[in-house]
Parts: sequence; structure tokens; C-alpha cells
Amino acid sequence: MKPIKAELLSRILAIGTATPSRSISQSDSCLHAQQFFQCDEKGGRTLRMLYKRTEIERRALVVLDKKDNSIDRTFFSPPQSKSDRGPSTAARMARYKSEIAPLALAACRSALDLAEVEGGEISHLVTASCTGFAAPGFDLALIKGLPLRPTTERTHIGFMGCHGALNALRVADAYCRADAKATVLVCTAELCSVHMQYEWSAQRLVANSLFSDGAAAVVVRASGVSGLSPVEQPVVSRSSSPSSSSSSSSSDSPIRWPQYLSSQSVVIDGSSEAMSWEIGDNGFVMTLAAEVPALIETYLPAFIEKWLAQSNLRVSDIKSWAVHPGGPRILQAAQDSLQLDADMLSASREILAEQGNMSSPTVLFILQKLLQQSDKFPCVMLAFGPGLTVEAALIG
Repeated sequence: MKPIKAELLSRILAIGTATPSRSISQSDSCLHAQQFFQCDEKGGRTLRMLYKRTEIERRALVVLDKKDNSIDRTFFSPPQSKSDRGPSTAARMARYKSEIAPLALAACRSALDLAEVEGGEISHLVTASCTGFAAPGFDLALIKGLPLRPTTERTHIGFMGCHGALNALRVADAYCRADAKATVLVCTAELCSVHMQYEWSAQRLVANSLFSDGAAAVVVRASGVSGLSPVEQPVVSRSSSPSSSSSSSSSDSPIRWPQYLSSQSVVIDGSSEAMSWEIGDNGFVMTLAAEVPALIETYLPAFIEKWLAQSNLRVSDIKSWAVHPGGPRILQAAQDSLQLDADMLSASREILAEQGNMSSPTVLFILQKLLQQSDKFPCVMLAFGPGLTVEAALIG
């Protein structure tokens, strides 16, 4: 997408986030994994190495047991044989359906509250999720629960992977540029934990160690180029738990309304087997080839430089980067290929450590953190997904 030249543009009024009420340290998660797989000494060493390399400190998961905060063995019972692959996909989808709406509602309520926007003002609802399917889905739960008008126009972005939030923002921006009265609510929500895999293989174990659950919501409004000054209504971003009756602000510092300026997408040629997200008989299965960081490092610079040049910008002009933390190696590949200082990806690394990889909401958690800091714009948001695809957005 080329830089916006029309009179209308879109502004981000507020971001709200939510995570499950129960969380587990990565060290405890590793210990539970060893017990779950009944590891011998060699297997235990393998898991400890994998979990340490994630650089994650803690993850919030809906599948944690309320009694002792371990993995819920009433849902994920230990494998009974080498061929046991755990709950069926149908059972996992039932768990997704029961858990996803409260998480999405908490994030949306936080965002609407911060933006001082009533549900009845929302003209469009854009949702994204790649970890489950249900119809009616959580988009209709949002219309009923917030509530929104029954005539709110809905768009759902499904199964696009970790960059789904950027696709959702692009749709929201298109609505705003087409309609001066548009106020769009974007919500991305994922329950990666319902897809824990029983197979003892490197790719499955890495996925088990990385992914977590969360939701993020953004209020986006159409605005004229010479319209309301962004400093006239400062807002802050906020995090919450779906079990909480109210949200607490994560920062008291005012921030400006950032503008959605431009976006771009590219499919890396010859990389279709490098990353995949497929529906299996026992949950959704992630494939992440070892060469993904190298592909990113090779192809990212030319893509970013050409795209930024359309806005008369260079990499050195970008003051912050919200890069989806698919894992430490992916962040390092982005940093090295673009020749960025380590502190440019500090927000991405902090969210990875604090939350793990929540798939599509993660990049919005990172943008939320950047919005609480001064002098962080222009900002580039980056995420990667099956294809291998790269999605980028310029926020200013």
C-alpha cells in the first residue's frame, strides 16, 4: 500500500490489552513439561535448554489448573502411549470457544474506556484470530457484551498467523479513509495454549515453549489531516485481566494520537515451506524451519528500504521498531539485517520476556509499550507469518 495521499487518515485513539488471570514462570513450565513427558536425564536436558533459549520469563495461559497453576491435566492428560496426541481438534475448539470471548471483551472494554468512546459510536468491528474457529464467533460476543449496535459492520481476519493485527489495522485504516464518520474497533485474540502438542520433536517442543495467550484492542478513528490536534485529548494505553472488574492504567503519562501512515506486504519467494500453521486431528500444528531467521535477514533490508523510500524515509529516520518476537533468533535477525542498535528492539524483547509469543496480539502489546514513551515516532511495526510473509506498518 502506498503512503496515504487522501485528505482522510486514521488515528489510533487507544490500545487495551488483556491476558488470562493465571500465569506460570518459564522455569516452572519447563519442570511441568519434564513431568508431563516423563523425561529421562537426556530429555530433561533437552527441555531445559529449549526453554532457556526462549528468553521468556513468564506466560499467561488459559489451560493452567486453578488449584496448583500447573497444566490442566483434566484437559491435557499425560500421554498414555507413543501414539497419543492429546485432545481432538473438536475438543480444543470447544475450549477456545468458551475462553476467547472474556479475554477479547476485557481488552475491548479497556480500549473503549481509554478512548472515551461508547460502544454505540463504533461503526465497524474488525477481529483477528488464528487459533480457533466458531460461528457465531467472539465478534458477535463483543457486539452483545460491550455492547455495540447490532448494525455494526463486521470483518473477521482468520488464520493469517502472527501478523494478523497488521492486517486488521490495514482494514480499519481503509474504512477510516473511506468514511469520515468511521470509528473502528479492532480486536485480536489468541489462545495458543489450547494447541499444546504431545509429539516429541524439536519443532513441536519449541512451539510448546514459546506460545501463550492474550488479546489486544485498538480504537481507530477517521481524522482530517488538519483536524483535531492529537494533544487535545491525550490517552494512555492499558492492560487488564479478564477476571478483573476494572482495568488499571499502566502509565500516567499522556501520549499523542499516532497516525497510521502507510503499510506494505511481501511474500518471500521460495519460502512456502519455511513456516506453516495447519489444522491437524489433534489441534493446530506449527512448523517453523531453522532457516526462517536467515531468510528474514536476507530479504528484509531491501523490502524495508524500498518501502520507506516511498515516504521519503530511511531506516535511520525510524525512532522505534515494534517487531513481532517470533523468538529471540527472529528478533536478532531483524536487528542485524537492518543494522539497528539493540535498544531499538528493547520493547519487543521485554514483551517476549513478560508475555511470551501470543501470536497476533503481541505486536500491539509492543506498540502499547512504545506509546508510553516519548519521542518514539515514526515507528515501524513488523510481523512475519506463513508464506513466508512480511507485514509492515508505518505509525507516525
